[in-house]
Amino acid sequence: MRGLTVAAMLVVNDAGDWDHVHPWLEHSAWNGCTFADYIFPFFLFIVGVSITLALDVQLARGGSPRVIAGKIVWRGARIVLLGLALAAFEWWVVPSAHAYRPMGVLQRIGVCYAAGGLIALYVRDARIQWAFVAIILLGYWAALSAYGPLLPGANLADHVDSAILGKHAYIYDPATGQGRDPEGLLSTLPALVTVILGIRAGDWLRIQRIRALLQFGVVSMVVAAVWVVVFPINKQLWTSTFVLWTGGAAMLTLAFAHKAFDTWGWPPFGQSLGINAITAYAGAWVAVCVLEGTGAMRPLYNTVFVASFGPPLPAWVPSLVFAVAFTAVFWLIIRLLTRKGWRITI
Repeated sequence: MRGLTVAAMLVVNDAGDWDHVHPWLEHSAWNGCTFADYIFPFFLFIVGVSITLALDVQLARGGSPRVIAGKIVWRGARIVLLGLALAAFEWWVVPSAHAYRPMGVLQRIGVCYAAGGLIALYVRDARIQWAFVAIILLGYWAALSAYGPLLPGANLADHVDSAILGKHAYIYDPATGQGRDPEGLLSTLPALVTVILGIRAGDWLRIQRIRALLQFGVVSMVVAAVWVVVFPINKQLWTSTFVLWTGGAAMLTLAFAHKAFDTWGWPPFGQSLGINAITAYAGAWVAVCVLEGTGAMRPLYNTVFVASFGPPLPAWVPSLVFAVAFTAVFWLIIRLLTRKGWRITI
C-alpha cells in the first residue's frame, strides 16, 4: 500500500506540462477532494501503521522506551533535514523568483512521525489516543470557525503562515503580505491526527481486527459527509472533515490491501517502492530539479512526448504519459535496488 501510494505521488508530482494536467491529478483548488488529494494523507496514515508494527517489535525485544524515544526523535529530525536539503537544492538549481520554502512534504512527515511515535510509545491506552483525535479535530474546527470565513487568505491557518513564514510560504502575495502554505504550521496539528488514525489501524491490523478497520472506515467517512455541511473538506487547511474522509478511505484501503496481498496472494507489485519510499521520493525530486535547472526538461518533453502523443490527442495526454514514464523509470531503479537487497533509509 505504501509503495502504490508513492507511485501515485510521483505521477501527481511530475507532470510533463503543468498547464495541461489531467483533472484527476490536479489538487482541489480549495474545497473538495480529488484523487490527488488522497495521496499525502494516505502516506501519513501508513506512517502511523508502520509506527505501531515497528514499535511492537522493538518493545517485544526488550527495547528501552528511553532509547526508542531517542531513535524516534532523531529519525524524525533526519526526515525534516532531508526535506530542508531538497528544498534548498531546488531553490539553488531551479531559477525562480520564489524565496526559499522551509515547509514541505518531508518536513511534515518528519514532525508527524516524531510526534506520533512518541504518542504510540508513551500513550499506550487506545482511549487516550482517541481522546487526542477528538480534542484536536474539534478544537481545530472551533478555532478556524471562530476566527472567520474559511476563504483563501482570510482564515486562521493562512494568517499564521503569513505572520510566521511570510514570503517563505508556498504562495505569497507581496502586495498584501498574505501567505499560504498547504504544508503550513497550524494545519500540521490535524495532520498528526491522520498519523494517529494509522496508529490505531496498525493495532487493529496486528490483532487481526479487520472488521474494525471496515467499520471505522465507513463511520469516519459518513461523519465527514455530515460534518461537511458546516466544515468543508479542504486539503490545504487539512480540515477535520478532510482528516476523517481520507482517514476513513485509508482504513478501507488498508483492509482491502491486507485481504488482497496477505490472504488472496496477489503479487506484491508495490513492495519495492514501499521499502525504499523516501529514496524514490527524494531521487525523483532531484531528477526533476536537474532536468529543470539544466534546461533539458522542455526539449525532452517536446521532442519525445509531445511529438509522439500530441495533437490530435488532448494536451493532457503527453503530460500524463511523461508522468507515468518518469514514475516507471524510478520504479524500475528502486526495484533493481530492492532485488539486490539494498535498502536506503534515513
